[in-house]
Amino acid sequence: MPQAEKKKNSPLAYIRKNYILYLFLLPAIILVFVFNYIPMYGVTIAFKDFSPLKGIAASEWVGLEHFRKFLESPNFQQIFVNTIKLSTFELLLGFPVPIILALMLNQVRRAGIKKNIQLVIYAPHFISVVVIAGMIFIFLSPAGPLNALLGLVLDRPVSFMSEPGYFRTIFIASGIWQGAGFASIIYVAALSNVDPQLHDAATIDGASLLQRIRHIDLQTLKPTMTVLFILAVGGIMTIGFEKAYLLQTSMNLPASEIIDTYVYKRGLQAADWSFGAAIGLFNSVISLILLVTVNFIVKKVNGETLY
Repeated sequence: MPQAEKKKNSPLAYIRKNYILYLFLLPAIILVFVFNYIPMYGVTIAFKDFSPLKGIAASEWVGLEHFRKFLESPNFQQIFVNTIKLSTFELLLGFPVPIILALMLNQVRRAGIKKNIQLVIYAPHFISVVVIAGMIFIFLSPAGPLNALLGLVLDRPVSFMSEPGYFRTIFIASGIWQGAGFASIIYVAALSNVDPQLHDAATIDGASLLQRIRHIDLQTLKPTMTVLFILAVGGIMTIGFEKAYLLQTSMNLPASEIIDTYVYKRGLQAADWSFGAAIGLFNSVISLILLVTVNFIVKKVNGETLY
């Protein structure tokens, strides 16, 4: 290729030619830089004995001391296992539900009925987490409606919110109820691009409903499912501080204490900012490793990738 042709097709020449489009991106780039990259300097307090009076720069450098203290703490194993179990079960049990909902909605042919169903299943997403937690405490309290029903067969009420064994089920089930309907929107949108003639042709060839869903609908959803699954695995360590903290009681703490709630208690409530920052950074690094690893594996298996 001639030198002049290479310069003409170079990225710099393309940017120069379309500089107006890049000017539109400039405000977004500035916002991301100011609010996402500049604050990264604060991560250095994880490696220092931070003192608000001295500031970040003047605080004493302690290296990996806070990370070592966290890894050697007696609470580390319990907190880490709780986080992994809660997030993994939530991913395995919650990820397929929006897909199933979308496939079911796609089979509803009457537009009016379909819109009403969507309204009902989308509504819980817009309820505040605080309200959801309050509803759970009321519904599952010893004097709540569930125990009133169980009282017909049991001789005493069940303390759902005080027993650690019930916490994961309550957390995951309430999360699926609240978020699955709204999460199905993207799958419903992807299914709307399926050509109806494919289903008609498959029906003429004798394909059953399940066969059409498997070979047409699921194949259409495959790229979307892959990307969302990779993102879900990348966020497996950040399962949601708010609801976990709101549903915590002194009795269910052995199952409900996760990394996010521990960071809040040590970093903010106990004012141990450096230790809290170290735990948060540890959490973020694990999430990054999981994201990159799963993206690599999925790319090798079926060619779909996040980046």
